[in-house]
Amino acid sequence: MALLEMRAAAYVRGGTSAPPVTLALNEGEKLALSCAGEDPARATAMMAAGLLAPTSGTVFVAAFDPRIQPVQVKRIAGFVAHEAPPLDFSSFTRYAEYRAALWGLPRAQSVVRARALLAKLQGVHEQFAYPLAGALLSAPRLLVLDRPLAAYAPQILRAAGSCAIFSTHADPHEAERFEQACAAAV
Repeated sequence: MALLEMRAAAYVRGGTSAPPVTLALNEGEKLALSCAGEDPARATAMMAAGLLAPTSGTVFVAAFDPRIQPVQVKRIAGFVAHEAPPLDFSSFTRYAEYRAALWGLPRAQSVVRARALLAKLQGVHEQFAYPLAGALLSAPRLLVLDRPLAAYAPQILRAAGSCAIFSTHADPHEAERFEQACAAAV
């Protein structure tokens, strides 16, 4: 079974809509999906991470339905928004401790791991690097990225290791560049 499976998963609510997406992503695979704008890209990424329920179709993460088994999905998938909320922490160490507490991970070991992840993200703007390191702290099997810059692909791949990556993009050229960077790294 696929690690991420979307079967005609669509979202329509208010002014936000994402057309139906059907795909299967296996362990360790990388996929960049081009969407017709920022809102569809955001909604599709959030559905893939189990953070937004599709209004039609289905999403499965490692055979778990996020609507029924959200806790299991959150143990498998890490999510990084395109525009991360501002961090209200005085240091990266405090942020890493906060993320460790969310996952029930040992604080000291998590800070060491978070710093190692951050080192792999050298050159990535901290507003994206901090949430990315935080998402990878729990060693997810699936990393879902909402509109990452293709220029960051080498650092993302280095930090994510063998983790499967699903990314959405509003610009088809950016999606192509991200996927090419992933293919080149293999």
